[in-house]
Amino acid sequence: MSRQRRRFAVAAASLARATHVGRTGRWLRKAATAAAVALSVIAGSLAFASPASAATLTRVDNFGYNPTNLQMYEYVPAKLPRHPAVLVVAHWCTGSGPDMYNYTEFASLADQYGFIVVYPSITGDIKCWDVASDAALKHDGSSDPAGVMSMVRWEIANRGANQHQVYMTGISSGAMLTNVMLADYPDVFKAGSAFMGVPYHCFYTGTFRGWNSDCSTGNITKTPQEWGDLVRSAYPGYTGPRPRIQLWHGTEDSGLNHHNLGEEIKQWTNVLGVSQTPVFTDQPQSIWTRTRYGNASTQPPVEANSFQGYGHELPKPGMALLALKFMGLAP
Repeated sequence: MSRQRRRFAVAAASLARATHVGRTGRWLRKAATAAAVALSVIAGSLAFASPASAATLTRVDNFGYNPTNLQMYEYVPAKLPRHPAVLVVAHWCTGSGPDMYNYTEFASLADQYGFIVVYPSITGDIKCWDVASDAALKHDGSSDPAGVMSMVRWEIANRGANQHQVYMTGISSGAMLTNVMLADYPDVFKAGSAFMGVPYHCFYTGTFRGWNSDCSTGNITKTPQEWGDLVRSAYPGYTGPRPRIQLWHGTEDSGLNHHNLGEEIKQWTNVLGVSQTPVFTDQPQSIWTRTRYGNASTQPPVEANSFQGYGHELPKPGMALLALKFMGLAP
């Protein structure tokens, strides 16, 4: 059995045990259910895992303000431009930074295209990102987003990273965090790509790492203006440019309902000041519908990718490269 398959087996077994422990409580049972679906992402991609990269994953300590005791991992390719771009890659519920390094293609793509990858990692019992509390949903607040922002600032200060080329991506809970970081820090992030997420503020409960079942099941609907106002409220008074966003979702997603894709489109087209009517629609595959809003280029303000029949199982092989092309990290 390969190292990756052994790790997946251990993760799946651990999750199964957690799901059946009666004292985990209502929140953890729901989180475990969602996480079990998310583990299919790992299982589905193992056969396509990228070869080991030339550099190694390294843990960074004492990287700055870190109110929730996150861990920071970085991948620094051997060949980089003088002021490299930074890509933050956020894991799913029950996952970790090293899991994202092992089970996604971003490190090998960093070798090819020359950028630094930061893998934030949750410690503690609840391993879904805080996208639910008041502290998380504001510029220069606290909780998990503040720790992730400290990692970015550390890369700029200590690696000479380009402060104008900072990007974000994530899977499931990490996709939710992507929406949050782009809303909280529009002055820092240039673009993001969210695989199976929900709109900014959709998961709000007012509690630390709370679970919002109405959002996860697709029962929250707002107008574009309402969604956009929530993003703008994260950083009152900010009038600068906003990051572009790329969205990915399967129509049969039972972990985070596909309805959330439409709500994300409403939110970010409003924030970026473009029409909800796509200017470009195509089907790269029979099950795949891609829409672009604002312009028809490969880097529009908003792009949405919907997959007929897919569950909570993205990204598939090759999608990471498309995310990099959208963000501007690959030609």
